[in-house]
Amino acid sequence: MKKKLIPIISGLVFGLVVAVIIFADISPGSKTKTAASNSTTTTSNGDAEKVYVPLGKKDDYYLMASGGHSGQLFVYGVPSMRLIRTVPIFSPDSATGYGYDAASKKMLGGYTWGDFHHPALSETNGDYDGKYLFATDVANSRAAVMDLKTFTTKDIIKVPNTSGPHCAAFVTPNTEYLFLPTRFATPLGQKYASLDNYSKDYYGVMSALTFDKKNEKLNIAYQVALPPWSYDLSDAGKKSSDGWGVITTYNTEEATTTMEINASQADRDYIVLFNWKELAQEVKDGKYTNVDGQKMIFPEKENQGIYLVPVAKSPHGVDVTPDGKYFIASGKLAPAMTVFSFEKAFKAIKDKDFSGERNGIPVLNYKSVMEREVNPENALGPLHTQFDNKGFAYTTMFISSEIVKWNYKTGEVVDRVPVQYSPGHAAAAEGDTASPDGHWLVSLNKLAKDNFLSVGPSHPETMQLIDLDGPKMRVIDTVPANPEPHYAQMIKADKIHTINVYPEDKNNKDAVYKTTDTRIVRNGNTVDVYGIAMRSRFVFDSKAKRPDTIEVNQGDHVRIHLTNIDRDEDITHGFAINNYDLNMEVQPGETKTLDFVADKAGTFPLYCTNFCSALHQEMNGYFLVKPNN
Repeated sequence: MKKKLIPIISGLVFGLVVAVIIFADISPGSKTKTAASNSTTTTSNGDAEKVYVPLGKKDDYYLMASGGHSGQLFVYGVPSMRLIRTVPIFSPDSATGYGYDAASKKMLGGYTWGDFHHPALSETNGDYDGKYLFATDVANSRAAVMDLKTFTTKDIIKVPNTSGPHCAAFVTPNTEYLFLPTRFATPLGQKYASLDNYSKDYYGVMSALTFDKKNEKLNIAYQVALPPWSYDLSDAGKKSSDGWGVITTYNTEEATTTMEINASQADRDYIVLFNWKELAQEVKDGKYTNVDGQKMIFPEKENQGIYLVPVAKSPHGVDVTPDGKYFIASGKLAPAMTVFSFEKAFKAIKDKDFSGERNGIPVLNYKSVMEREVNPENALGPLHTQFDNKGFAYTTMFISSEIVKWNYKTGEVVDRVPVQYSPGHAAAAEGDTASPDGHWLVSLNKLAKDNFLSVGPSHPETMQLIDLDGPKMRVIDTVPANPEPHYAQMIKADKIHTINVYPEDKNNKDAVYKTTDTRIVRNGNTVDVYGIAMRSRFVFDSKAKRPDTIEVNQGDHVRIHLTNIDRDEDITHGFAINNYDLNMEVQPGETKTLDFVADKAGTFPLYCTNFCSALHQEMNGYFLVKPNN
């Protein structure tokens, strides 16, 4: 099953030629065509009305888009496509003081950046429930959880034995587990091992995480030592396929250098099909190996629920249909979308209809599992598929720069629309749930080129809003995104119930809700400040001559516990110490702590960094540090 290199390179060259034609042929603003499609997209004044959300009205959907190497989450409204909020998750953020206050600084664990690839909304019965959002960090092998009541990060966990959980942190239908396969194979514990022993000493570990809702903490339930391949995207089964998961792979050649060539030799890679309920039972029955404190399943030793399905070379997305009957995958170097049947896969497993094995894992017979191959004419580089509420699938075409609409039950291609340019992922309204909503699709494009005013050699990436309600798909809005959104999910706005003010927490020993309770307490060389922020002043010690001043000695360990006692929605206060590189944001009713050593003697003004009232400029005081001598 080896493929000659020449055809592969020829295919890539052909794809690049087509892409160049497309780039040259599309001019934003009027009619657009591609060499791969006869579809025409026309913009009109009516399109502006579709995306206009007038004063007093709000968007129908939240679009949760990963911020890539910014480490942040971008929150947009749909259909307006307005950026509503940037939520810091894996990287510090000076605008909110995230990574500066004691709690978030501890959560970040000393890391200064993250590569956030895939958001995943919590689910109940296979539908988004609007409660939490999970995230993965490729750069530092972390996972995080964000509370959608406050749009703040609650926990970050370092995932051992894995390097680069690039795959979507996909959740099971009732958020029983998050599964994090890894992009880069490494030895367990990332210990040193020669690449000459790659096939023997390296693994692509998949981690199963659970989420403790009461304490808002992530935990590692178990891990699976998969073969030393690269694991890309994933999805969970639903309805009739509940209990199963699917993951795409590449570099099943186990190449260790010049990946572009050496990882493209075989005809096919694989989809990993696994039964997570059986794996959980294996762990419960003690069928695992303890590896540095982690419960590790080795498939070649104990395999009760892991199988391989051959798929076209270098697949990216794998997506389960809303009815849970099929999963769709496409090789980046192949022009076809392949529909696989869960029912056929289950029968093949029962009948032991295998074509061989890899690393002790049975390989299902491709023809026994494949339902159909769909080949849209001249469509190149299928990557990712979303669904609507009418039985249609929408697949991004990276090389031919378009979205293809097709019926996944019949294979009929019904529409195509060009986008600008090179779409990676797409997000339809509730488009990867058991109950898609239809109406809208957002194409997440890797390139912008001529869409916006020039800002030099580097351009922002683009997101394009596509109207799905008419007889033809229509691109009706284009907005910049910087940096590249790697993945997104779109949820109905009425599913998310935020709070306006943090409730008083009587159990928080650091919180102060009355001015008369403010105080500064010294214990040796540790100074605890229990202060409040309110329009338009700080109070650190109500009994002091100057209640808005903090005075300490050089070398003191200082902890400033600040509570925003304003109970009015949106009255956020900031707190910064001039020339001390310290800043944090405190929302209404919230308490946060700055924890630092006063290592510089002198006089340092402190002030509110968030505009809060007409007397915001007057909301300041002094941080005085007496020198040691």
